[in-house]
Amino acid sequence: MLKTYRSIKLLLGLLLVLNACQQPATVSTSNAQEPITKLAFGSCNRQDLPQPLWSVINNNDPDVWVWLGDNIYGDSDTMAVLQRKYNMVLQEPGYKELQADTKIIGVWDDHDYGKNDAGKEFKMKEESEKLFWDFIGEPANSPRRQQEGVYSAHTYGPEGKQVKVILLDSRYNRDSLERINGVYQVNATGDMLGEEQWQWLEKQLRESKAAINIIGNGIQVLPEEQVYEKWGNFPKSRERLLKLIADSGAKGVMLLSGDRHIAEISKTNLPGMSYPLYEITSSGLTHVYRGDSIEPNKYRVGNLVKQLNFGLLYFNWGKENTQVRMVIKGEGDKTLLEKTVTY
Repeated sequence: MLKTYRSIKLLLGLLLVLNACQQPATVSTSNAQEPITKLAFGSCNRQDLPQPLWSVINNNDPDVWVWLGDNIYGDSDTMAVLQRKYNMVLQEPGYKELQADTKIIGVWDDHDYGKNDAGKEFKMKEESEKLFWDFIGEPANSPRRQQEGVYSAHTYGPEGKQVKVILLDSRYNRDSLERINGVYQVNATGDMLGEEQWQWLEKQLRESKAAINIIGNGIQVLPEEQVYEKWGNFPKSRERLLKLIADSGAKGVMLLSGDRHIAEISKTNLPGMSYPLYEITSSGLTHVYRGDSIEPNKYRVGNLVKQLNFGLLYFNWGKENTQVRMVIKGEGDKTLLEKTVTY
């Protein structure tokens, strides 16, 4: 009897190992039984400028921190330069404190990718990808290090109260983008993600059981009128993304973005989607736009923020619905922008 029991136990163990091996390389799941209540995020962190927001972020005690790109201003195809700049952030006392207490995940944008506005043509992207995974703390033997691009998905909390964070790489396989007289041109047929990442994203959304699904990437998705980098410069990809979100049936989809040196909340209603789609842009951690102009954005909800900022999502888990409070905060823990939605 004991021998039979041991055999059954061994077989179950092998099945668990095999099942674990079959999990997608770009997905991680938290085993925590408690749902998360606070997720913080930010972008545009110039390593050689004062970094006053880490103490504020730490005082808010987030469960998860999400980098949304321009995590350093590397701007070099010399990897030693990028490495030195990453090390400056890693040695920042406030960020070290955050690392000790908070789960860190993230994605890159152009400046930490290595070249301003660059896409798939950047010749050092493979080497830069390695440095990014080192910075974010990805294990050396992680299958993510073998893929083309730094996209990933992470699920937190118990069933019924889960938050899934899907991070897209809009650099590694992105088609070229031309800039004329400071204005970014439209690439009517250009692609943002590459087909492998598109298929992965569809799977992540359609199979998600999470109550809240957050899609983050470096550049803005909804705003169309601004003249800088945006998904709107690749209209075919933007249309594909929004249609995929609506068709997937995923619950509580929200967008996060950075890049712009401003913060704002955008909102739209998609055909076939039973709830509004919100995008929260947070930028920057160390420097922001100081001019007087307020650019148009027909999707904007509330004010445009032009102060140092980071974002917070507060999750209030009810029996029948989930309430999400979107907040942009600045120095002194001041609330600069706020919007609450119920899913």
